[in-house]
Amino acid sequence: MKQAPHSHRARKRFGQNFLVDPHVIRQIALAIRPAASEHVVEIGPGQGAITALLIDQCKRLDVVELDRDLVPGLLAQFTKYPGFQLHQGDALKFPFADLCREGLPLRIVGNLPYNISTPLIFYLLTFKASIKDMHFMLQKEVVQRLCAHPGEKHYGKLSVMTQYYCAVEELFDVAPGAFRPVPKVDSAIVYLRPHRQPPHIANNVEKLEFLVKQAFQFRRKTLRNCLRNMQSDVPIDELEWDLQLRAENLSVQDYVDMSNQLWL
Repeated sequence: MKQAPHSHRARKRFGQNFLVDPHVIRQIALAIRPAASEHVVEIGPGQGAITALLIDQCKRLDVVELDRDLVPGLLAQFTKYPGFQLHQGDALKFPFADLCREGLPLRIVGNLPYNISTPLIFYLLTFKASIKDMHFMLQKEVVQRLCAHPGEKHYGKLSVMTQYYCAVEELFDVAPGAFRPVPKVDSAIVYLRPHRQPPHIANNVEKLEFLVKQAFQFRRKTLRNCLRNMQSDVPIDELEWDLQLRAENLSVQDYVDMSNQLWL
């Protein structure tokens, strides 16, 4: 496992914190454990620490790297592998579905910059039909929000909307000392598996997202106070839920059912 060379300084604007702990790198590779026939896509390979453990295991490995200065080092290490392909560009604009060939769904992995992690996850979910699963290193607080259940302090819009689309599981924590430079926050590995068929189907996902946003805008207020000025096909007083509850008390199924009742 190679550490980031001294000639390349981690760039704050790219949110770069290079993973250098061999034990953590092996843990991540073991969690992914790609089959030889599978197609893996790594976002933000950096210096190739995780790449080096995945490249021998899967049929095809595409990596998407934004920092042009990291490209020569990655090519020098991995172009000898016939299944390796590097794409220099912004993952938030990358057409991931174009990589899906031969009927092989994508397995996505990445040590994601904290500043783009949430928008990138939701961008990737627009390609969910082409994705088998995703393993990401994220800020621990973000992982807690992704995985939270009703009644927990981290439960919110991110929890509801992510769990609408995916099964979510926190795998293990990663201490700041596993990175260079050392970040000021703890990290964790999260596993997301897009539902082939959502267990609860919203008639209009945009309306569902709007409802959840309204409900959580003032999370200490009651649903009645948060939703009272919201425009819908059915008055909120006709809902079958107790409007004295707070947003954190409702499950994903509750929100889907409520959305379907509000907008016919």
